[in-house]
Amino acid sequence: MTAVVTVATAAPYDVTVGRGLLTAAVDSLPDGAVRVLVVHSAPLRDRADELRALIEASGRTPVLAEVPDAEEGKTAEVAAFCWQVLGRSDFTRSDVVMGMGGGAVTDLAGFVAATWLRGVAVVQLPTTVLAMVDAAVGGKTGINTTEGKNLVGSFHEPAVVWCDTDVLHTLPSHDRVAGLAEVVKGGFIRDTGILDIVESETAALTAPELDEHAMTVLEELIARKIQVKADVVAADLKESHLREILNYGHTFGHAIEYTERYQWRHGAAVSVGMVFAAELARLAGRLDDDAVDRHRDILTGLGLPVTYQGNRWDALLTAMRRDKKTRGDMLRFVVLQGIGNPVRLEGPDPALLAGAYDAIAR
Repeated sequence: MTAVVTVATAAPYDVTVGRGLLTAAVDSLPDGAVRVLVVHSAPLRDRADELRALIEASGRTPVLAEVPDAEEGKTAEVAAFCWQVLGRSDFTRSDVVMGMGGGAVTDLAGFVAATWLRGVAVVQLPTTVLAMVDAAVGGKTGINTTEGKNLVGSFHEPAVVWCDTDVLHTLPSHDRVAGLAEVVKGGFIRDTGILDIVESETAALTAPELDEHAMTVLEELIARKIQVKADVVAADLKESHLREILNYGHTFGHAIEYTERYQWRHGAAVSVGMVFAAELARLAGRLDDDAVDRHRDILTGLGLPVTYQGNRWDALLTAMRRDKKTRGDMLRFVVLQGIGNPVRLEGPDPALLAGAYDAIAR
């Protein structure tokens, strides 16, 4: 299948989900672009070379910047390396940056594009489930610092996003499953039909190899989650109100990532974060037992974690206070007032927070 989702912000762009999209990605480059920087991780070297050949065939000059994989690539030092490459290659405002890789690479590429000459076009080619459904869509770009995740960044929307699902055949199953945490999040906060599909197709989605049926299911889920994000972002690009619902599970999840020095997969951390948020909502009288149990059942069915170490509360609380959603000293969480109905919970009683942590601690 091929699906096209339009993100209808002030500068609308399309997100295409399908197979064999590399040529189409190059064909979509603006006519005025002479140079194209391809930011990619080392595991995608062969695919980056394939993209380089297509760019050359289009009459443009490709420049490849290989960066460290995963969160190790989202640093000021790596961004500075990319700026150096851009400067030495005489990149102008009419040239283009392409991000090929997982969420860390697309975050980095977007940030580099946002900051070079105060903003050049970026085309995203996400290669993981997580990047397709979340990081590459919505215009959030950023890098990490020693103080926390994504604390430095900007809003810079892509010109177009190409989700070529051919690459998912080579994605390790644990990475695919980790990405499904963000898909499930979309079901809990808005499109509850996503949850129904995941529940009925768990075996296909978690199989070591993707057969044709599993691929079709996965493509539908990816497109549906992108539509969730597109609807929210179109209404609130810069996270002044509605867009905060996309952070469901992220306040606690980011705290886990920081505490674990980014050795946990993002999806795994968000999985635990969603269960924490569900337990917090239950203690606050917002969510019933069945809804909390559904969180655990769906996520454990996918093989995702729903618990965390029981001796890290002080470190996690410190990390959560650095979260971007915190206002002053007030912690703010996205919780559910029933499945599909996210709301904000501001300044919860410390006893509720400790109780939610106890419920997920092992």
